[in-house]
Amino acid sequence: MLERNTKGKPAQQLVQLKEVRDGVMVLANNTLRSTLIVSSLNFALKSEEEQNAIIYAFQSFLNALDFPVQILIMSRKLDITPYLEDLETKKEKQQNDLLRLQMGEYINFITELVKGNNIMTKTFFVTVSFTVSQSKQLNAFQRITKSIASGASKNKNLPFSDTEFEHYKKQLMQRVEQVAVGLRSVGLRVAPLQTQEVLELFYNILNPITSKNLRLKNVSEISTEETELKDILSKQTHEKPWAGK
Repeated sequence: MLERNTKGKPAQQLVQLKEVRDGVMVLANNTLRSTLIVSSLNFALKSEEEQNAIIYAFQSFLNALDFPVQILIMSRKLDITPYLEDLETKKEKQQNDLLRLQMGEYINFITELVKGNNIMTKTFFVTVSFTVSQSKQLNAFQRITKSIASGASKNKNLPFSDTEFEHYKKQLMQRVEQVAVGLRSVGLRVAPLQTQEVLELFYNILNPITSKNLRLKNVSEISTEETELKDILSKQTHEKPWAGK
């Protein structure tokens, strides 16, 4: 019998994320992606006329797309720890003894309510992609020529130059704006994720247990020099700035 390979794959092979620049994800194959966080609406509470209008608007939005999009619904157990910590801070600053007592009782009530019930929260995302071969600045012959040249090259996945990145990012943002306008026509609110929020989203998805106790530092505070794990994570409850948008 062949000896079973117990060695796991490195994370770089499982997560094809090469870098995040200006909120734009660059994958290992140099595909660009941008993610929008989208609000929800209560379809069941709408009148029949409103429901039909929403359906037709969403149908028109989908039919107008000439590029693929990915819709992600993420369900997580509700974590109100940042909210409770904020209440505790305000309670300590409260000068009125009666209000301080009422805030303490409210904090205890909310804590027990969430602890005794499995309350879930849903977050909605739409991801828009763009590949270099889809550049509007290249005609069909140029695309074929560039594809052959890049296929023959061993360095086809070299990082973009600043000029190239800005050029492709501009075309990606045109798609993002089209998607945002279409979703707003349905009555939804949208906001693009920035670099910090994208990294926190990946961190939460890939580390569902660790992220509850270790907070990801702001990327602007992380040095480009070699760092240890303790320099990137801090023992604070992870806040989700993107969750409230």
